[in-house]
This record gives sequence, structure tokens and C-alpha cells, in this order.
Amino acid sequence: MSTPDSDVAKCAESARAFTDLGAVADALAAAGSAPAKLGPFPSGDPSSILASAAAVLGPPELPEHGIGPRAALRRLAFMLSRYGVNLTDPRAAAHLQPPPLCVAVAADAMASATNASVDTFDSGPSAIAAESWVVEVLARLAGLGREASGVLTPGGSLSNLMAVLLARDRFAGQRGLDVRRDGTRALGRPVVLCSELAHFSVRRACATLGLGTDAVRSVKVDGARQMDAAGVSRALGRLSQDAVPLAIVATAGTTDFGSIDRLPEIAAVAKAHRIWLHVDAAYGFGALFSPRLSRLLDGIGSADSITADLHKFGWQPAPASLLLVRRRADLASFREEVAYLNPADDLQAGYLGLLGHSLQTTRRADALKIAATLLSYGSTELGRMVEACCDLAKYAARAVAADHRLELVAPAELGSVVFRYLPAQPALADEVNAVLRRELMRAGTQLLGRTSARLESSGVHQICLKLTFVNPIAGFDDVDQLIEATCVAGYAAEQLLSAQNEGS
Repeated sequence: MSTPDSDVAKCAESARAFTDLGAVADALAAAGSAPAKLGPFPSGDPSSILASAAAVLGPPELPEHGIGPRAALRRLAFMLSRYGVNLTDPRAAAHLQPPPLCVAVAADAMASATNASVDTFDSGPSAIAAESWVVEVLARLAGLGREASGVLTPGGSLSNLMAVLLARDRFAGQRGLDVRRDGTRALGRPVVLCSELAHFSVRRACATLGLGTDAVRSVKVDGARQMDAAGVSRALGRLSQDAVPLAIVATAGTTDFGSIDRLPEIAAVAKAHRIWLHVDAAYGFGALFSPRLSRLLDGIGSADSITADLHKFGWQPAPASLLLVRRRADLASFREEVAYLNPADDLQAGYLGLLGHSLQTTRRADALKIAATLLSYGSTELGRMVEACCDLAKYAARAVAADHRLELVAPAELGSVVFRYLPAQPALADEVNAVLRRELMRAGTQLLGRTSARLESSGVHQICLKLTFVNPIAGFDDVDQLIEATCVAGYAAEQLLSAQNEGS
């Protein structure tokens, strides 16, 4: 019978014994025996799905005696298979949430099994080497130059927060201020400029860092939903004399539209005004893998910092985000000397860890899965995967535009398509689009995203639907099925709502 001690001993015997492969295979067999789903999502109402999933685990109390590793894994595998989302299904098109590559999943398991941390040299030198290698490879891909560096983070939101922190500290340092010691009151009225379509994490970052959400000044986008240099210049010109512009945040792949701000021109404005330029490329960074698509990110190498999420166009198990910086010295904002972790004499002797690169202390070896993917596939195959997803979006946009039942809200730039179902009664449009998406989710057959967008025709924000393509093995026929299912569900929702309105 397996015991905790024997399991630990197995892992300690050899790096090759990082998990009980028999138990994993057994768990996968259990997952395969789960009742088949009709689509990528469990059918039913939300409360019943959650209740059924929780029931598989049993009563919410710590058992006195465990059921053993194999039984526990089988139970979890069954629960995940029956009541979770299946991202490998081509009809799962709601979010920037890809099916992860097997090699990345395996490497992620290795990282968990070794339990290495990259904060100190004696917590995992190989993990430190892996992260340093991944950072250098991706910084070169972005064209950041020889002095570049970076760090892995739990997600784009924290990467963006750290970028604004670095911008704040560099501005303060240039003026002889120490905001880490004295707080932000010495800065005056800080300002962070970003597109009106920038990720909400920019506002969160300013709130968290004590700059205040009022520090965020949104710049209107143009007809292509891009922030341009003229808009940034106008925003700078409108600032009051006591305003202090700390950073310009450009977006390379807005969450809803995949639109990419005009990076070369914005970089020129940032340079002329000596303002930190951060490019939030959480979505769009993967385009750099493709020679055909990389031109969309021309100018990104001029940034002072870049956010890149490889748990989007990179097919990594989350988390797999990076903050890349042009100058290694800018990471000094995170530097701390702690006696039990990184004493100065150890550092001088070459025992270097990555504690001083991050807001975190313990950090797992997330770089292993990225390294495994880069080594396995290289830029050619990864580029083809990104191109396949973007081609699906282009096809979907054309199909939507050609269907009289639908309205294309924005052209596809990366892997996203924003559109609406058009009911016969325009006054019902918002309600119909909301209901049809929920009904598809309740049936479990299709997963569509939802957002709100300002329509060019009316200038009014309305509820829209969104297809997000991050599954490179999906095909054009899958797109056709998604669109037809949307129209069928839309018609049914329209009939239902019309009947309800007539009866009220």
C-alpha cells in the first residue's frame, strides 16, 4: 500500500521518477469513462454543474483516512472531464485560453515534482538557468538589445503592475526622489497614458501602487481601434502643468479586438518626451514567432518594458507570463538583501538567485515548460500555429460579414472576431445576444465569449459576441458550425423574448 513517505521516497530516487505514471494513466482511464459531453462544456444550469462537481469530491470535510493516490487521482480526473471545460474541442472559442501542449504539461509536472524555486541559488540552480535562458531568448525575439532582462510572473496583470512600478521608480530616481521610502506624495500628480481599450489591469496597477485610478488618462482610439501617436500627443498637450507623465502604455493585442496600437510612432513620442514606454503584448507577443505576422509588432523593440503571456499564443499551462525590460538595471526596484536568502558575500561569490527580479519570493520553475516548448517546436512550428489561429479568425470574420443574420463589429487582426446577432426587432438586440450565449453554454455545445463594444453605426455601446481562436487544430468547418449554432440559438432566443414581451 502506498504511503506518503513511500511517495516522497519514489520522487527522491530519481528525476525520472517525478510522478507515478501508472497512477496518472489510471486517472486518465477514469476520465475516459466519464459520461460523454455533447461539446466543450458540461450541460445544465450553473448551480447544478457546481453542485455535481462538488459531489464527486464528497462531503466538504477533511477525511480521517485517505482513499490513496490512485483513487484520488481517478476521482479528480472524472470530475475535471465530466464537469470542466474541454479546451481541445474546436467549439471552445470564448477566451484566450488555449489547449496546452503536451510537452509543456509534462515539463510543468517536472517543475512541480522537483519543487525548485528560483529566488536563491541553493533552491534550484537549474531552474534559475532555465528562466534566464527563456528570458534571453524572448528578449532577443522582441529586439530589446544586449542589456535586456526580465522575469516570469503569474500573469499579465502582475507584469503590467511591475512595469508601472518600474516606470514610477525610474522617473523618481531621475529626480532624486525615493518613492519606496517616502511614498508617492513626492511625485505630484502622476499620469499614466493608455488606450481606452487598454487592459483593466493598468487601472488596478495605478490603484495598487498608490498613484490612484485618476492617474490613468485614456486616449481615444481611431477607427481601427488603435491608439496612435497623434492621440498620445494631444493627451500630453492637455495635461495640466502639475501633471507628471510617468508612462505610456501601448497595447499589442487588445483583449476584445486583437487590435495593435501604432507602436513605432508612439515609441517616437515617448522618446521625445523621455517617458517610459510599456507595451502590453500579453495577447499579441506570439505574433513574433511568425515572419508573416511579426510585422504587426514593428516597433516593439523600442519599448522600455513588455508584457508577454505565453499561456495565450504559446500554448502553455497557466501561468506563463513574462515582464521583459530593455535595461537590466531597471530591475533594481525589486532588489532586497535578506540574510537568510542572498547575503552579499554569497552574491559576490557567484551564488546568484532571482530574488531581486520580482515582487515574489518563492517562485516555481515555470520556465521549464516554456523552455521545453521552445526547444521542441522552434519558431517555425510555433509561428505556423499562430498563423493557423489568425487565419481562422479572418475566415470567421468573412463568414460573419457575409451572413445577413449577423453584424461584424470589427475586422480580425489577431485571433478574435467581435460580432452580433441581428434580431428582427432591433430593440431586443442586447437581450437576445446575452440570452443566446447563455443558452449555448447551458447546452454545453458551444462556448462563445461576450463583451460590450461601441458600434460605428450608432456610437453606442452594445452587447456583442466574440469568437477567440487559440486552438490551431480547429478547422473552417468548425467555424461554420459555431456561426450556424449562434444563428439558430439567436432565432430561438428572439422568439422566446418576443413571446414573453407579448405575454407581459
